[in-house]
Amino acid sequence: MEELYIPEPENNLPDTNISNSQGLLQWISSVDHKQIGIMYLIVGVFFLVLGGIAALLIRIQLAFPENNFLTPEMYNQLFTMHGTTMVFLVMTPIILGFSVYFVPLMIGANDLAFPRMNALSLWIAFFGGLLLYFSFLAGGAPDAGWFNYAPLNERTYSSSNGIDYYCIGLLLVGIGTVATSINLIVTIVYYRAKGMTFKKLPIFVWMILINSFLIVAAFPPLNAALSMLLLDRQLETHFFNSTSGGSPVVWQHLFWGFGHPEVYILILPSFGVLSEVFQVYSRKPIFGYNMIVGSGIAIALLAFGVWAHHMFTVGLGNTVYSYFAAASMLIGIPTGIKIFTWLGTMWGGSIRFTTSMLFAMAFLVEFTMGGLSGIAFAIVPIDWQLTDSYFVVAHLHYVFVGGSLFGILAGLFYWFPKMTGKMIDEKLGKLFFWFFVIGFNMTFFIQHILGIEGMPRRVYTYADINGYAWMNMLSTVGGFLMGASFLLLFYILVKSYKKGKIAGNDPWDAYTLEWMTTSPPQLKNFETLPPIESYRPFRDIKLANTNEHHGE
Repeated sequence: MEELYIPEPENNLPDTNISNSQGLLQWISSVDHKQIGIMYLIVGVFFLVLGGIAALLIRIQLAFPENNFLTPEMYNQLFTMHGTTMVFLVMTPIILGFSVYFVPLMIGANDLAFPRMNALSLWIAFFGGLLLYFSFLAGGAPDAGWFNYAPLNERTYSSSNGIDYYCIGLLLVGIGTVATSINLIVTIVYYRAKGMTFKKLPIFVWMILINSFLIVAAFPPLNAALSMLLLDRQLETHFFNSTSGGSPVVWQHLFWGFGHPEVYILILPSFGVLSEVFQVYSRKPIFGYNMIVGSGIAIALLAFGVWAHHMFTVGLGNTVYSYFAAASMLIGIPTGIKIFTWLGTMWGGSIRFTTSMLFAMAFLVEFTMGGLSGIAFAIVPIDWQLTDSYFVVAHLHYVFVGGSLFGILAGLFYWFPKMTGKMIDEKLGKLFFWFFVIGFNMTFFIQHILGIEGMPRRVYTYADINGYAWMNMLSTVGGFLMGASFLLLFYILVKSYKKGKIAGNDPWDAYTLEWMTTSPPQLKNFETLPPIESYRPFRDIKLANTNEHHGE
């Protein structure tokens, strides 16, 4: 079988084996995409612990009516930092970690196009997150919600420096995120293995390519809004100050111009992960490759036309409401297409119920629930009734946790053998799965009912009416069960890394090129590659070798 030369990024470093030097300094100074990908994951876990602690403190405060565990000021800071952390400092770095680790491996490249920019992007984003948390030591953290609405973000209402740190920290995170996305785009476009046309890209790579364009287009409105707010607070400009001719609504347009595409920025990579997981563990090709890719492109385009459904109570007028209601319902179509393609992939397959596959199947249930409640919010009268209630909190978490995080966990259990060379403990993994799923639904499903019963979100205490007390207590118990399940996950990962069985290069009988390499891969991913015949090149190679063997 003819082998092909692998092009090198222009500024790649000389070849050395990663295992020759594993000191801390070597990791900090690394420009290897695999080590940077792992460091992205570590950054995400680090901030997950901080954001999770904030969430548990919030749930303790809300466990009882008229509780005084937290002051109103500290509660506002904690729920702001929890939301900001989870969106910008947990989900985004973890997604970028999987992207920069596996995209070069899956397209037959030896690194990203710009390895040094890859490292710079990581450290800019990490120090942006540290700067955000430094605000706790500098007079108080931001306290106007992760959406940071005007006029609550103006110095008149929030005199501490927390929101200034919010602006600068998120600007740095945004710069690092956009730079990584540009790097991924250039890598996918110019460094694919010979013969790997766009019609032969693995679905995960397609979703990362689409997602990278989405990031490049979505972050500038946020960065503009953050810059304008910083000018308002530091130089007394009046972009968002209505008493001086500014408009608080402009902040909402700019923020949600980023914020709604951000929902899909966090979910599209999980769509890519699930597309790989479903076909490998169903032992059959993905059903509807073209439909999955096409629906991903449609989601990215439609994502920019639905932002104002977050603003139905602002008073934008019936014409605006009608358009954004229709657009919000329309975006459910390509999302639904993906659900049915995954069901079609499993249908008739020989399914292996690994921990990764369990998370992928649970995703179908949890994310569909979150999507359907989102469609409900596209109906203007329903939105008016339920906005700023706990129904919104439930919807948000069923999309971000039941969607993005479940997909990430499916990817973690799928790719752990490749990243570490060790098999993960499947028995403990399944125990973690059930603890996490039960805790998640116990925490957030009841919040739908809380919202329907009228409990507003973002309040630090409440009266004992309408069953609020027992429902909040149930939610708090579920939150602590989720926290305990993550402790179990960390134990599983450490135990499997230290004492797990040797994985081998291809423990799952997988389909894509990363499984051709050693586990974990060496610094230079590939010396040569066979011809690329489809979006499942490794499967094609194994079939060809099998046929040659039988032919003999």
